[in-house]
Amino acid sequence: MIATDEKDINGLKAAGKVCAQAMRLMMESAKPGMTTAELDKIGEDFLNKNGAKSAPRVMYNFPGGTCISIVPVIAHGIPNEHVIQDGDLINIDVSAELDGYFGDTGASMVVGTSTPEYDKLLEATKSALAKVLSVVRAGKPLNLIGKTVQQEAAKYGFNPIFDLTGHGIGRQLHDKPSAVYNFHKPDDQRILENGLVLAIEPFLTTGKGRVVEKSDGWSLRTVDNTIAAQFEHTVIVTKGEPIILTLP
Repeated sequence: MIATDEKDINGLKAAGKVCAQAMRLMMESAKPGMTTAELDKIGEDFLNKNGAKSAPRVMYNFPGGTCISIVPVIAHGIPNEHVIQDGDLINIDVSAELDGYFGDTGASMVVGTSTPEYDKLLEATKSALAKVLSVVRAGKPLNLIGKTVQQEAAKYGFNPIFDLTGHGIGRQLHDKPSAVYNFHKPDDQRILENGLVLAIEPFLTTGKGRVVEKSDGWSLRTVDNTIAAQFEHTVIVTKGEPIILTLP
């Protein structure tokens, strides 16, 4: 989607904000001993109370309101009766539709007691997203996103997850461009347009950077069962700093 008029920008900001608020509430609520289904209910109830609908449930009949992944699962984890343990590295991904506009955000965190290894991975992944947001500008190559993510990952001794990408978003959850790579792809000649709405979501891992789908048909785990993390914002590309839509 290209968003340049005030109505679209305000609609996208509202959708992004409710996603960000739901995710923040879930992160604050996550505790050892609760199930992922209980955590998911907190997020989806918040969306519903604010007039929003779970995007994965509405768009793809996903069996949950949000995605909650516990490593080595890093994406599309199904909320269920799994009990969260102290020290679990988890990822929460919230996407929703509000008044015809979509927002998408995600973050990884450790529930309870962390470790230096987890802390380093979280710091690196946050840094990758922040670095991308500092360079994304209209007129620049879209592949600058992947190049920046890969460079930040290497700086910390990690790999991007090559199989998982960001995407266009706006009036639907997944819009053009269909793949915003998290690694440098020199043959990708696409240019960032002014007003382009993107979900930018670097995934970093200690492993090879490949994922495999589990038997549930949704959950994606690292192929080598290594740890991984993700942070995501929905933004509007401008000639200056991008407009970050997924702020609480």
